[in-house]
Amino acid sequence: MSRFTEIVDRTQTRSVKWDLVEKMFENQDVLPMWVADMDFKAPEAVIDALTERAQHGVFGYTVPDEYVHGTIQKWLSAKHDWNTNTDWLTYSPGVVPSLHTIVEALTNRGDSILIQTPVYPPFYSVIEDHEREILKNPLVLREGRYEIDFTSFEEELKKGVSLFILCNPHNPVGRVWTEEELRKMADLCLMYNVPIVSDEIHSDLIYRNHKHVPIASLSEDISKETITLLSPTKTFNLAGIQGSYIVTPDEHKKEKIDRQFGLQGIKMLNVFAITALEAAYTEGDEWLQELIDYLEGNKQYVIDTISTSTDKIKVIEPEGTYLIWLDCRGLGLEHEELKHFMQHKAKVGLNDGASFGEEGEGFMRINIACPRATLEEGIRRITEAL
Repeated sequence: MSRFTEIVDRTQTRSVKWDLVEKMFENQDVLPMWVADMDFKAPEAVIDALTERAQHGVFGYTVPDEYVHGTIQKWLSAKHDWNTNTDWLTYSPGVVPSLHTIVEALTNRGDSILIQTPVYPPFYSVIEDHEREILKNPLVLREGRYEIDFTSFEEELKKGVSLFILCNPHNPVGRVWTEEELRKMADLCLMYNVPIVSDEIHSDLIYRNHKHVPIASLSEDISKETITLLSPTKTFNLAGIQGSYIVTPDEHKKEKIDRQFGLQGIKMLNVFAITALEAAYTEGDEWLQELIDYLEGNKQYVIDTISTSTDKIKVIEPEGTYLIWLDCRGLGLEHEELKHFMQHKAKVGLNDGASFGEEGEGFMRINIACPRATLEEGIRRITEAL
Protein backbone atom coordinates (compact mmCIF):
# COMPACT_ATOMS: atom_id res chain seq x y z
CA MET A 1 0.00 0.00 0.00
CA SER A 2 1.29 3.44 -0.90
CA ARG A 3 2.09 5.82 1.94
CA PHE A 4 0.03 8.38 0.02
CA THR A 5 -3.28 6.52 0.46
CA GLU A 6 -3.51 7.46 4.15
CA ILE A 7 -6.24 10.00 4.85
CA VAL A 8 -4.92 12.46 7.41
CA ASP A 9 -7.50 14.56 9.25
CA ARG A 10 -6.26 18.12 8.82
CA THR A 11 -9.28 19.82 10.37
CA GLN A 12 -8.71 21.78 13.59
CA THR A 13 -5.03 22.19 12.76
CA ARG A 14 -5.48 25.81 11.64
CA SER A 15 -5.19 24.59 8.08
CA VAL A 16 -5.94 27.23 5.45
CA LYS A 17 -7.30 24.57 3.11
CA TRP A 18 -9.48 22.68 5.57
CA ASP A 19 -10.36 25.05 8.41
CA LEU A 20 -11.37 28.04 6.27
CA VAL A 21 -13.85 26.13 4.11
CA GLU A 22 -16.96 27.98 5.23
CA LYS A 23 -15.25 31.35 5.08
CA MET A 24 -13.87 30.74 1.59
CA PHE A 25 -16.78 28.88 0.00
CA GLU A 26 -19.85 29.86 2.09
CA ASN A 27 -20.66 26.17 2.49
CA GLN A 28 -19.32 23.93 5.25
CA ASP A 29 -20.07 20.82 3.17
CA VAL A 30 -17.55 21.73 0.47
CA LEU A 31 -14.65 19.32 -0.13
CA PRO A 32 -11.55 21.56 -0.30
CA MET A 33 -9.31 20.90 -3.30
CA TRP A 34 -7.79 24.32 -3.79
CA VAL A 35 -4.78 25.93 -2.07
CA ALA A 36 -1.45 24.47 -3.22
CA ASP A 37 -0.37 22.27 -0.37
CA MET A 38 -0.68 18.50 -0.12
CA ASP A 39 -2.83 16.27 2.08
CA PHE A 40 0.12 13.90 2.53
CA LYS A 41 2.51 13.62 5.47
CA ALA A 42 5.99 14.96 4.84
CA PRO A 43 8.82 12.43 4.46
CA GLU A 44 9.61 10.46 7.62
CA ALA A 45 13.19 11.71 7.46
CA VAL A 46 11.97 15.30 7.71
CA ILE A 47 9.54 14.51 10.54
CA ASP A 48 12.31 12.69 12.42
CA ALA A 49 14.77 15.55 11.93
CA LEU A 50 12.24 18.12 13.14
CA THR A 51 11.33 15.97 16.13
CA GLU A 52 14.98 15.53 17.10
CA ARG A 53 15.60 19.27 16.75
CA ALA A 54 12.51 20.09 18.82
CA GLN A 55 13.61 17.71 21.56
CA HIS A 56 16.90 19.60 21.81
CA GLY A 57 14.79 22.26 23.48
CA VAL A 58 16.86 25.35 22.68
CA PHE A 59 15.71 27.43 19.74
CA GLY A 60 18.15 30.32 19.54
CA TYR A 61 19.13 32.33 16.48
CA THR A 62 20.20 29.98 13.72
CA VAL A 63 21.86 30.43 10.34
CA PRO A 64 22.43 28.05 7.43
CA ASP A 65 26.04 26.89 7.33
CA GLU A 66 28.26 25.68 4.50
CA TYR A 67 26.81 22.18 4.80
CA VAL A 68 23.28 23.52 4.16
CA HIS A 69 24.55 25.67 1.28
CA GLY A 70 26.23 22.59 -0.18
CA THR A 71 23.08 20.52 0.25
CA ILE A 72 21.19 22.95 -1.99
CA GLN A 73 24.04 23.02 -4.48
CA LYS A 74 24.07 19.21 -4.73
CA TRP A 75 20.27 19.04 -5.10
CA LEU A 76 20.22 21.50 -7.98
CA SER A 77 23.06 19.66 -9.70
CA ALA A 78 21.55 16.20 -9.27
CA LYS A 79 17.97 17.13 -10.09
CA HIS A 80 18.37 19.80 -12.72
CA ASP A 81 21.95 19.54 -14.09
CA TRP A 82 22.56 23.06 -12.85
CA ASN A 83 25.98 23.87 -11.42
CA THR A 84 25.67 26.75 -8.99
CA ASN A 85 27.92 28.61 -6.59
CA THR A 86 26.94 28.74 -2.92
CA ASP A 87 27.84 32.46 -2.92
CA TRP A 88 24.76 33.01 -5.10
CA LEU A 89 22.32 32.01 -2.33
CA THR A 90 20.01 34.28 -0.38
CA TYR A 91 17.48 32.82 2.06
CA SER A 92 13.89 34.01 2.35
CA PRO A 93 10.69 33.00 4.19
CA GLY A 94 8.99 32.25 0.86
CA VAL A 95 8.73 32.91 -2.85
CA VAL A 96 6.09 35.64 -2.46
CA PRO A 97 8.18 37.68 0.04
CA SER A 98 11.08 37.21 -2.38
CA LEU A 99 9.03 38.59 -5.26
CA HIS A 100 8.08 41.67 -3.22
CA THR A 101 11.70 42.22 -2.24
CA ILE A 102 13.06 41.82 -5.77
CA VAL A 103 10.50 44.18 -7.26
CA GLU A 104 11.50 46.80 -4.70
CA ALA A 105 15.22 46.15 -5.16
CA LEU A 106 15.44 46.08 -8.95
CA THR A 107 12.65 48.34 -10.22
CA ASN A 108 11.25 51.80 -9.55
CA ARG A 109 7.75 53.15 -9.07
CA GLY A 110 6.01 53.37 -12.45
CA ASP A 111 8.21 50.73 -14.12
CA SER A 112 6.62 48.04 -16.29
CA ILE A 113 6.84 44.36 -15.36
CA LEU A 114 5.89 41.58 -17.78
CA ILE A 115 3.95 38.44 -16.82
CA GLN A 116 2.40 35.57 -18.80
CA THR A 117 -1.27 35.15 -18.04
CA PRO A 118 -3.28 33.42 -16.66
CA VAL A 119 -0.82 33.18 -13.79
CA TYR A 120 -0.38 32.78 -10.01
CA PRO A 121 -2.34 35.66 -8.39
CA PRO A 122 0.57 37.14 -6.34
CA PHE A 123 2.32 37.99 -9.61
CA TYR A 124 -0.33 40.69 -10.01
CA SER A 125 -0.29 41.95 -6.44
CA VAL A 126 3.50 42.23 -6.15
CA ILE A 127 3.44 44.54 -9.16
CA GLU A 128 0.39 46.61 -8.22
CA ASP A 129 1.21 46.89 -4.50
CA HIS A 130 4.51 48.54 -5.35
CA GLU A 131 2.93 50.87 -7.90
CA ARG A 132 4.47 49.25 -10.95
CA GLU A 133 2.62 48.67 -14.22
CA ILE A 134 1.52 45.20 -15.36
CA LEU A 135 2.25 44.23 -18.95
CA LYS A 136 0.77 40.94 -20.18
CA ASN A 137 1.92 38.31 -22.63
CA PRO A 138 -1.21 36.09 -22.60
CA LEU A 139 -0.57 32.40 -23.18
CA VAL A 140 -2.43 30.82 -26.09
CA LEU A 141 -4.46 27.62 -25.68
CA ARG A 142 -4.09 25.43 -28.77
CA GLU A 143 -5.53 21.91 -28.88
CA GLY A 144 -5.47 21.47 -25.12
CA ARG A 145 -1.97 22.87 -24.54
CA TYR A 146 -0.79 26.38 -23.73
CA GLU A 147 1.88 28.01 -25.87
CA ILE A 148 3.80 31.28 -25.80
CA ASP A 149 2.93 33.97 -28.30
CA PHE A 150 6.47 35.12 -29.04
CA THR A 151 5.36 37.93 -31.32
CA SER A 152 3.36 39.42 -28.46
CA PHE A 153 6.23 38.70 -26.06
CA GLU A 154 8.65 40.77 -28.10
CA GLU A 155 6.12 43.54 -28.69
CA GLU A 156 5.69 43.93 -24.93
CA LEU A 157 9.46 43.98 -24.38
CA LYS A 158 9.76 46.77 -26.94
CA LYS A 159 7.54 48.96 -24.75
CA GLY A 160 10.30 49.20 -22.16
CA VAL A 161 10.10 46.44 -19.56
CA SER A 162 12.10 46.60 -16.33
CA LEU A 163 11.54 43.00 -15.25
CA PHE A 164 10.05 39.77 -16.62
CA ILE A 165 8.55 37.36 -14.07
CA LEU A 166 8.55 33.82 -15.44
CA CYS A 167 6.61 30.92 -13.92
CA ASN A 168 8.25 27.55 -14.68
CA PRO A 169 6.61 25.11 -14.28
CA HIS A 170 3.66 27.33 -14.93
CA ASN A 171 0.92 27.75 -12.35
CA PRO A 172 -1.94 27.22 -13.19
CA VAL A 173 -1.67 25.84 -16.74
CA GLY A 174 0.91 23.15 -15.90
CA ARG A 175 3.39 23.76 -18.70
CA VAL A 176 7.01 22.78 -18.19
CA TRP A 177 8.66 25.11 -20.67
CA THR A 178 11.05 23.39 -23.08
CA GLU A 179 14.67 24.38 -23.48
CA GLU A 180 13.83 25.84 -26.89
CA GLU A 181 11.03 27.99 -25.45
CA LEU A 182 13.17 29.12 -22.54
CA ARG A 183 16.10 29.99 -24.76
CA LYS A 184 13.89 32.02 -27.07
CA MET A 185 12.45 34.01 -24.15
CA ALA A 186 15.87 34.49 -22.59
CA ASP A 187 17.47 35.64 -25.85
CA LEU A 188 14.73 38.23 -26.31
CA CYS A 189 15.18 39.44 -22.74
CA LEU A 190 18.93 39.78 -23.33
CA MET A 191 18.26 41.70 -26.55
CA TYR A 192 16.06 44.20 -24.72
CA ASN A 193 18.09 44.26 -21.48
CA VAL A 194 15.30 42.83 -19.33
CA PRO A 195 16.25 40.89 -16.17
CA ILE A 196 14.33 37.67 -15.52
CA VAL A 197 12.85 36.55 -12.22
CA SER A 198 12.06 32.86 -12.54
CA ASP A 199 9.66 31.29 -10.03
CA GLU A 200 10.66 27.62 -10.12
CA ILE A 201 9.08 26.44 -6.89
CA HIS A 202 7.30 23.54 -8.66
CA SER A 203 10.46 22.42 -10.49
CA ASP A 204 10.86 19.11 -8.64
CA LEU A 205 7.31 18.01 -9.50
CA ILE A 206 7.69 16.98 -13.14
CA TYR A 207 5.80 14.18 -14.91
CA ARG A 208 7.18 11.50 -17.21
CA ASN A 209 8.53 12.56 -20.60
CA HIS A 210 9.14 16.12 -19.40
CA LYS A 211 12.24 17.76 -17.94
CA HIS A 212 12.63 20.95 -15.98
CA VAL A 213 15.38 23.22 -17.26
CA PRO A 214 16.38 26.16 -15.03
CA ILE A 215 16.43 29.12 -17.36
CA ALA A 216 19.58 30.42 -15.66
CA SER A 217 21.41 27.21 -16.64
CA LEU A 218 21.21 27.94 -20.37
CA SER A 219 24.28 30.18 -20.59
CA GLU A 220 26.50 32.43 -18.52
CA ASP A 221 24.99 35.54 -20.10
CA ILE A 222 21.45 34.38 -19.29
CA SER A 223 22.53 33.37 -15.79
CA LYS A 224 23.77 36.88 -15.02
CA GLU A 225 20.37 38.33 -15.96
CA THR A 226 18.32 35.78 -14.00
CA ILE A 227 17.16 35.57 -10.39
CA THR A 228 15.72 32.12 -9.59
CA LEU A 229 13.28 31.45 -6.76
CA LEU A 230 13.22 27.93 -5.27
CA SER A 231 12.12 26.02 -2.19
CA PRO A 232 11.70 22.49 -0.83
CA THR A 233 8.36 23.47 0.69
CA LYS A 234 6.22 22.73 -2.37
CA THR A 235 8.12 19.54 -3.15
CA PHE A 236 7.94 18.00 0.33
CA ASN A 237 4.74 19.60 1.68
CA LEU A 238 6.43 21.98 4.12
CA ALA A 239 4.67 25.24 3.24
CA GLY A 240 3.78 26.05 6.84
CA ILE A 241 7.44 25.93 7.85
CA GLN A 242 8.22 28.81 5.49
CA GLY A 243 11.67 28.54 4.00
CA SER A 244 12.95 29.28 0.51
CA TYR A 245 16.04 30.55 -1.25
CA ILE A 246 17.06 32.74 -4.17
CA VAL A 247 19.85 31.99 -6.63
CA THR A 248 21.39 35.19 -8.03
CA PRO A 249 24.63 34.72 -10.00
CA ASP A 250 25.12 38.44 -10.69
CA GLU A 251 26.88 40.00 -7.71
CA HIS A 252 25.45 43.49 -8.26
CA LYS A 253 21.85 42.24 -8.38
CA LYS A 254 22.42 40.04 -5.34
CA GLU A 255 23.78 42.98 -3.35
CA LYS A 256 20.64 45.00 -4.14
CA ILE A 257 18.35 42.11 -3.17
CA ASP A 258 20.22 41.37 0.06
CA ARG A 259 20.16 45.05 0.98
CA GLN A 260 16.39 45.21 0.43
CA PHE A 261 15.88 42.17 2.65
CA GLY A 262 17.97 43.95 5.27
CA LEU A 263 15.79 47.06 5.04
CA GLN A 264 12.79 44.83 5.76
CA GLY A 265 14.57 43.22 8.71
CA ILE A 266 14.62 39.78 7.07
CA LYS A 267 18.05 38.28 7.57
CA MET A 268 17.62 34.63 8.57
CA LEU A 269 15.44 31.52 8.34
CA ASN A 270 13.79 29.94 11.35
CA VAL A 271 15.48 26.93 12.90
CA PHE A 272 12.88 24.45 11.67
CA ALA A 273 13.05 25.67 8.08
CA ILE A 274 16.79 25.01 8.02
CA THR A 275 16.35 21.58 9.62
CA ALA A 276 13.56 20.59 7.22
CA LEU A 277 15.44 21.82 4.14
CA GLU A 278 18.54 19.83 5.02
CA ALA A 279 16.64 16.61 5.78
CA ALA A 280 14.43 16.88 2.69
CA TYR A 281 17.29 17.45 0.27
CA THR A 282 19.55 14.78 1.79
CA GLU A 283 17.02 12.03 2.56
CA GLY A 284 13.80 12.84 0.69
CA ASP A 285 14.49 11.65 -2.84
CA GLU A 286 12.91 8.19 -2.54
CA TRP A 287 9.76 9.75 -1.05
CA LEU A 288 9.68 12.26 -3.91
CA GLN A 289 9.91 9.59 -6.59
CA GLU A 290 7.02 7.70 -4.98
CA LEU A 291 5.04 10.94 -4.78
CA ILE A 292 5.47 11.68 -8.48
CA ASP A 293 4.37 8.15 -9.36
CA TYR A 294 1.28 8.58 -7.20
CA LEU A 295 0.50 11.97 -8.70
CA GLU A 296 0.85 10.47 -12.19
CA GLY A 297 -1.92 8.05 -11.25
CA ASN A 298 -4.09 10.81 -9.82
CA LYS A 299 -3.58 12.94 -12.91
CA GLN A 300 -4.56 10.12 -15.22
CA TYR A 301 -7.61 9.34 -13.09
CA VAL A 302 -8.87 12.91 -13.50
CA ILE A 303 -8.25 12.89 -17.25
CA ASP A 304 -9.90 9.50 -17.81
CA THR A 305 -12.89 10.03 -15.52
CA ILE A 306 -13.82 13.51 -16.70
CA SER A 307 -13.30 12.70 -20.39
CA THR A 308 -15.58 9.65 -20.20
CA SER A 309 -18.20 11.42 -18.07
CA THR A 310 -18.66 14.71 -19.90
CA ASP A 311 -17.55 16.69 -22.92
CA LYS A 312 -18.41 19.96 -21.19
CA ILE A 313 -15.24 20.10 -19.06
CA LYS A 314 -11.83 19.76 -20.71
CA VAL A 315 -8.81 18.76 -18.66
CA ILE A 316 -5.63 20.65 -19.54
CA GLU A 317 -3.07 17.92 -18.91
CA PRO A 318 -0.24 19.24 -16.73
CA GLU A 319 3.40 18.49 -17.49
CA GLY A 320 4.39 19.42 -13.95
CA THR A 321 2.88 20.55 -10.58
CA TYR A 322 0.05 18.80 -8.73
CA LEU A 323 -2.47 21.35 -10.00
CA ILE A 324 -4.84 20.77 -12.92
CA TRP A 325 -6.46 23.53 -14.96
CA LEU A 326 -10.03 22.70 -15.93
CA ASP A 327 -11.63 24.34 -18.95
CA CYS A 328 -15.28 24.62 -17.92
CA ARG A 329 -16.42 26.95 -20.68
CA GLY A 330 -18.39 24.13 -22.27
CA LEU A 331 -20.87 24.32 -19.39
CA GLY A 332 -22.15 27.57 -20.88
CA LEU A 333 -22.16 29.35 -17.51
CA GLU A 334 -21.19 32.89 -16.67
CA HIS A 335 -18.16 32.87 -14.42
CA GLU A 336 -20.08 33.69 -11.22
CA GLU A 337 -22.54 30.93 -12.15
CA LEU A 338 -19.61 28.53 -12.55
CA LYS A 339 -18.30 29.39 -9.10
CA HIS A 340 -21.77 28.89 -7.61
CA PHE A 341 -22.14 25.56 -9.42
CA MET A 342 -18.89 24.20 -7.99
CA GLN A 343 -19.45 25.51 -4.47
CA HIS A 344 -23.15 24.87 -3.96
CA LYS A 345 -24.15 22.15 -6.41
CA ALA A 346 -21.00 20.04 -6.78
CA LYS A 347 -19.81 21.09 -3.31
CA VAL A 348 -16.13 21.13 -4.18
CA GLY A 349 -13.78 23.95 -3.29
CA LEU A 350 -11.61 24.79 -6.29
CA ASN A 351 -9.50 27.82 -7.13
CA ASP A 352 -11.46 30.41 -9.07
CA GLY A 353 -9.93 30.67 -12.54
CA ALA A 354 -10.58 34.41 -12.71
CA SER A 355 -8.23 34.95 -9.76
CA PHE A 356 -5.41 34.10 -12.20
CA GLY A 357 -6.48 36.95 -14.47
CA GLU A 358 -9.26 37.63 -16.92
CA GLU A 359 -7.84 34.90 -19.17
CA GLY A 360 -8.93 32.43 -16.47
CA GLU A 361 -12.65 33.17 -16.69
CA GLY A 362 -14.51 29.95 -17.37
CA PHE A 363 -11.72 27.87 -15.84
CA MET A 364 -11.13 26.35 -12.40
CA ARG A 365 -7.99 24.90 -10.78
CA ILE A 366 -8.08 21.62 -8.86
CA ASN A 367 -5.40 20.28 -6.50
CA ILE A 368 -4.77 16.54 -6.97
CA ALA A 369 -2.18 16.14 -4.18
CA CYS A 370 -4.51 14.09 -2.02
CA PRO A 371 -5.28 10.39 -1.42
CA ARG A 372 -7.06 8.76 -4.35
CA ALA A 373 -10.20 8.27 -2.25
CA THR A 374 -10.44 12.03 -1.70
CA LEU A 375 -9.84 12.72 -5.37
CA GLU A 376 -12.45 10.17 -6.42
CA GLU A 377 -15.00 11.80 -4.13
CA GLY A 378 -14.25 15.25 -5.53
CA ILE A 379 -14.50 14.18 -9.16
CA ARG A 380 -17.65 12.17 -8.39
CA ARG A 381 -19.27 15.28 -6.93
CA ILE A 382 -18.47 17.27 -10.06
CA THR A 383 -19.61 14.67 -12.58
CA GLU A 384 -22.81 13.83 -10.69
CA ALA A 385 -23.67 17.52 -10.36
CA LEU A 386 -23.57 17.79 -14.14
